[in-house]
Amino acid sequence: MSNEFLWVEKYRPSRVSETILPDDLKQTFQNIVDGGELPNMMFAGTAGTGKTTVAKAICEELDLDYIVINGSEEGNIDTLRGKIKQFASSVSLSGGYKVVILDEADYLNPQSTQPALRGFIEEFSKNCRFIMTCNFENRIIEPLHSRCSKFAFSITKKDLPALCGGFMVRLKKILTDEGVEFQESVLANVIMKHAPDWRRVLNECQKSSISGTLNVSQSAVGDVSDTYTQLFTAIRDKNFKKMRSWVVNNMDLEPAAIYRGMYDRMYDHVAPNSIPQLVLILADYQYKNAFVADHELNLVACMTEVMAGVEVKA
Repeated sequence: MSNEFLWVEKYRPSRVSETILPDDLKQTFQNIVDGGELPNMMFAGTAGTGKTTVAKAICEELDLDYIVINGSEEGNIDTLRGKIKQFASSVSLSGGYKVVILDEADYLNPQSTQPALRGFIEEFSKNCRFIMTCNFENRIIEPLHSRCSKFAFSITKKDLPALCGGFMVRLKKILTDEGVEFQESVLANVIMKHAPDWRRVLNECQKSSISGTLNVSQSAVGDVSDTYTQLFTAIRDKNFKKMRSWVVNNMDLEPAAIYRGMYDRMYDHVAPNSIPQLVLILADYQYKNAFVADHELNLVACMTEVMAGVEVKA
C-alpha cells in the first residue's frame, strides 16, 4: 500500500505541538524548535509512541533537509555508508543543518555498523546532525550514547488517561474525515488495549474500516483487565495450553507492554508472598526480550516460570 493511503503517514503530525506526548517531553522538544539549535539526539521507547514523528516534525519546523534510514531494513554497513555520505557530504539548500534520521538504530550491528556510525557523526559534524530512534537503548554502544542527547519516550500511568483522551479526539476526526461510521465505545476500547502504541491503534482502525463502518474484531476491543484475568487464571490452574494460547493471541502487543500489564495488575491476582518473585521474573525476561530472536518463545518461557514459582489467588 502506498504511503499516501496509510493513515499513519497521511495524518502524521508535522509540528511538535500536534504530537501526543506528555507535556514535559513535548515542551522539551518545543524548546529545541524555538531555540533553533539541533543536537545529535537519541529517542528511546516502545513502538508507536511517536519517536519518528517527533524527529520528522522537528526537521519540518526548522526547515531542515533530512533523510530517513531504517536500521532494520538498510542496516548493511555499505548501504549505510553510501546513503549517509551521499546525503551528508553536500551542502543543504536551506542553509541549515542536514539531518539523518536513523530509525530502529538498535538493529544495527554493534560490532561493525554502530562503530562506523560513530565515525560518520564525527566526520560530518560541521553540517549534519543525527537523530537515532530505538526501542532498546541498551543495544546501542556507549560511544553513540555519549555523542547524543538522550530522550526517553516513556508513558507513565499518570500520563496515559490524558494522552488517550487526546488521541481519541484525533481519531474521531480522522474517521469523520475518512467518512467512516463508528461507535465511540469501540474506539475507546481499541485505544485502551493498544495505548500508548498510537500507530497500532491507527492501523487497527484503518484495517477495520474498509467497508465504511468501523468493524473491529473482538480480540482488538476485548477488555484489557479481562484479558489479563484470563492469563492469570491459566497460570493459577497450571494450564499450559491455555497460557500458550493467550500468548499467541496477544502477540500483536509489544512484549514489554505485556510484562508491564502483568506488573500493574499483580496485586489483584498474585498472593502477597509471591509478588517479589513475580517482579524478579518479569524484570529478567523483559531484559532478555532485548536480545532474543523469538519473542513468543521468550514470553512462553516467562509464563512457564511464573506458573512454576508464583502463587496466583483463587
